[in-house]
Amino acid sequence: MKRVALLTGGGDAPGLNGILEATSIALLRENFEVVGIQDGFEGVFQNRTINITRENIRGVHGLAGTFLGTSNKVGTEGREAEFLEKFAKLKVDGLIAAGGDGTFAGLSTFKDKIPLIGVPKTIDNDLSGTEITFGYDTACSVVAESVDALRATADAHRRVIIVETMGRTAGWIALGGGMASYADVILLPETPFDKKALIEYIKSKQSSQRGLMIVVAEGAHAENEEVLVAHRVEGSPQAERYGGIAERLARWIESECGWEARHVVLGHLQRSRTPTTTDRFLTLGMGVAAAKLAMAKQWHRAVVYRDGLIQTAPIEDVMGPARLVDPNHRWVKSVKTLGIFI
Repeated sequence: MKRVALLTGGGDAPGLNGILEATSIALLRENFEVVGIQDGFEGVFQNRTINITRENIRGVHGLAGTFLGTSNKVGTEGREAEFLEKFAKLKVDGLIAAGGDGTFAGLSTFKDKIPLIGVPKTIDNDLSGTEITFGYDTACSVVAESVDALRATADAHRRVIIVETMGRTAGWIALGGGMASYADVILLPETPFDKKALIEYIKSKQSSQRGLMIVVAEGAHAENEEVLVAHRVEGSPQAERYGGIAERLARWIESECGWEARHVVLGHLQRSRTPTTTDRFLTLGMGVAAAKLAMAKQWHRAVVYRDGLIQTAPIEDVMGPARLVDPNHRWVKSVKTLGIFI
């Protein structure tokens, strides 16, 4: 009997359960024992695990969240020896981890000590080494559907409505959701906006449109201004929590041009939706690929999406710096062609 552990770390993302179900079923069919580590790194430190069976994993692919639970509050820095000791007690042949930059940063120290397979995960779509991450399509769908719905009330009341999305340093969700919904304005963290140019653009629409829709990433900011920090979570790997840009924009737009404005913060709605069909296709394929790597004992690999295909790559590829939106990206060029302010 071979024994493999599964772990989900960091923020939850639509499709995590698809990874867990596809990987588990593929391994169980080959008579592997599958151990689920609960709540990310916390489960290793506190020895919280469950045995995954065909019965308890069946059908979870269609659910939001993660069957195993997750956490972004506990890292491994300064506790490396303890982590190795606790992990060894699991008596597994290797670990398959689905996580984002925080998870892989926490595991990077052990890449030569723990047999590891990585599945990159984040709704932000900003992990290096892969062209797309599962959960991103679902998050963009939430944004696009929200903008489409709110456009009706913006037009009804002659208002500007600003929709704030997740995205600390990377604006992929704002860009994808704003593009899919044909928003009038898209503001990204990578490109600080010119306040004068933006207000002139908004004023130019005031006489011809009843309403106007703006999509802004939480990490976006004007030129020569700092990112707004909503609050701090001490002890967290990302202590500063961004937020507040949509409300500030709404008040500023009203004062500058007299156009009534409202703001909506989508927050965790972008994480909590059941996965789209696209994300289900992606996670099924990635889960199967991860299981096959484990069966073949091809450790220290990552399952990635490149050139329209699910492929494998050295795990170091997904441990690099964040992949940000290039100002010359083809999507940016497309929205500019439509006259969208970005």
